[in-house]
Amino acid sequence: MKTLSLIIITTLFSLTASMAQTKAPCACCTENHSAFDFWEGDWTVYSPGGNIIGTNNIVKMEDNCVLQENWVASGGVTTGTSYNFFDLSDSTWNQVWISNTGNILRLKGNINENGAMVMKSHLVSGPNGKFYNKITWTKNKDGSVTQIWEILNQKNESISQAFEGIYKKKPTTK
Repeated sequence: MKTLSLIIITTLFSLTASMAQTKAPCACCTENHSAFDFWEGDWTVYSPGGNIIGTNNIVKMEDNCVLQENWVASGGVTTGTSYNFFDLSDSTWNQVWISNTGNILRLKGNINENGAMVMKSHLVSGPNGKFYNKITWTKNKDGSVTQIWEILNQKNESISQAFEGIYKKKPTTK
């Protein structure tokens, strides 16, 4: 009887140890969850004219489920953080942006046919009426990323540009 008990205990111990070493599959390691990975990195952000307008550090978190943005404008006065994630319930990418100015922006969208990430807000009200925010991130052939933030009228026509930045990766130090 002692031998049988020892065999059962040893088997249970081995099985438990084996299960503890087996890592659960990565829930966010899908093609959809990786669609915005081109924005990941430590960036210096330039205006179209070549002036530095800020820095942005984009990191993957929560086992690849979230891209966290950490923006600092030149001079360090304006900062902001966004959380970007793929929502399986409706197959969209989402962004929630919060800045130190109290600005909160919620966007939803996806990768378009050209490989750019395009996200847009719901219709929002401002001092000049109702509008949409639309932000497009495009990976360029040289590895940089261009971000354009447009303001659209209720007919989805671009009426102004709030921001244009060209992201260039900072050199890595070892």
